[in-house]
Amino acid sequence: MTTRPELVLLDIEGTIAPISFVHDVLFPYARARLAGFVAAHADEPEIAAALAELDAIAPGAPPVETLLALMDRDAKVGPLKLIQGRIWAEGFAEGALTSRLYPDVAPVLRAWHGSGLRLAIYSSGSEEAQRLLLGHTPDGGLTALFERFFDTRMGGKRDAAGYAAIARSMAVAPAHVLFLSDVADELAAAATAGIQVCQIVRPEDGTIASADYPTAPDLAAVAAAFDRPDPA
Repeated sequence: MTTRPELVLLDIEGTIAPISFVHDVLFPYARARLAGFVAAHADEPEIAAALAELDAIAPGAPPVETLLALMDRDAKVGPLKLIQGRIWAEGFAEGALTSRLYPDVAPVLRAWHGSGLRLAIYSSGSEEAQRLLLGHTPDGGLTALFERFFDTRMGGKRDAAGYAAIARSMAVAPAHVLFLSDVADELAAAATAGIQVCQIVRPEDGTIASADYPTAPDLAAVAAAFDRPDPA
C-alpha cells in the first residue's frame, strides 16, 4: 500500500465474515426453506420474474429442482441470489439468524468510518444479502458505515472492469481505492484496474497467501499499516 486510500472496498467471505458461516449456516437455512418459500410467494411479481428466469435456464424443470442444482454449483445467478436473499431476510427478521464476523472487523470498520475513510462492499452475494449480514451482527448494525454495496451486477469479481466501474461510480481515482479480499484472482483483477490491493490471510478459513500481493492477517493489521510512517 503506497498511499492512504480514500475508499476501502471490502470482500465479505473470508475477509470480514467466516466462509463457514455462509456455507454451513446461510446456505443450509435457505436450502431447507426453498420449496415452502416458492410455494408461498410464486404469485408475487418479483418472485414470478425470478421463476421465469429459472425456466429459461432449465426449461420445463421444476423451479425448486433448478434452484437446488444451482446451489450445489454455488452458481452466481440472479434468481437464486434473489430468492436466497428473501429467505434470509425472513430469518434475520424473525431472529432465527444472526450473522458472524471476525472479531477484528467491527472495531476497525467503526474506526475507519470515524476517521473519514469511505467504505464499500463488493461481494458476489446480492446487495440485499450484504445489507442483511452487516445489519444483524452481534456487534450491532453496521450498514450505516458503508456508502455503497456492490454485487456482480457491476461485473464479475475476477474481471477488472467491475473494479473500474466501482471507482467511477464512487467518483474516486482507482489509485485511491484499497480492495481487501482473501482471493488472489480478485486481487489481480482489481490491481489490473489500478486499485491498491491487500490479501487478508485467515488460516482458519484455509486462505493461502499469495506471493504477488501484500498480505495481512486481519483488518487491524491493515489499519496499523495506514499509520506506519513511509520509509525515508
